[in-house]
Amino acid sequence: MASEEAEGIIDLYQRKALDWIESRARTKLIEKPWLDRFRALLPPAGPILDLGCGAGEPMAAYLIGLGHPVTGVDSSSTMIEVCRKHFPKQEWIVADMRRLALQRQFSGILAWDSFFHLSYDDQRRMFPLFREHAAPNAALMFTSGPVHGEAIGSFAGEPLFHASLAPAEYRSLLDQNGFRVVAYIAEDLDCGGHTIWLAQLI
Repeated sequence: MASEEAEGIIDLYQRKALDWIESRARTKLIEKPWLDRFRALLPPAGPILDLGCGAGEPMAAYLIGLGHPVTGVDSSSTMIEVCRKHFPKQEWIVADMRRLALQRQFSGILAWDSFFHLSYDDQRRMFPLFREHAAPNAALMFTSGPVHGEAIGSFAGEPLFHASLAPAEYRSLLDQNGFRVVAYIAEDLDCGGHTIWLAQLI
C-alpha cells in the first residue's frame, strides 16, 4: 500500500493544489532562520534550485525578495501556473524531480517538504541528481524524518505518504556525493517539528 501512496503523491498535489495554496497562505514563514543559514553559504545573488517549490509562497518568495534568482520545479502544473503569475521574472518548470536533468548548476538546492514524499529508493537516487545540479561549494537543504520509516499523514482528507532513511544513511549518501553536513536537527521545535539537513558541496 505504501508504494501505491508514494506513487499517488503527484496526482494528489495536482488535484488538491488550490487546497494546499490556501493552507500554506495561512502559515507564517517559520523556516526563515533556516533559509538564512542556507543563504549564508551562497554567494550574493547566487541562483537557487527549488525542488518541490509548490506555489512559491512563502519560501521562494523570501529568497527572490533577497535577490536570488530561483528556478522552481514542481510536478503540479497548477502550482507552477501560480508561480508564473506571481513571479514572472523567475523560471518555473513542471517536472518530476526524480527525472530532472537541467544540465546546469546552482549555488543552492532546496528540497523542503518535498523530497520526503519519495520512496526509499527514489530518495537514494536523488543524491547524484543533487550533485549533478550543484555548483562548486553549493548549499543543499532538505527535510526528512528523524528515523528510518514510512508514515501516512493526511491532506485535504486524503492519505499523504512520507518516508525517511536513517540519519546515518543520509550522512553516508551526502558523503558519497561530495557534501559535508553543516547542520542537522531532528524535529526542530522552533521550525514546526521539521527534521532538517543543511549540507555543502566540498
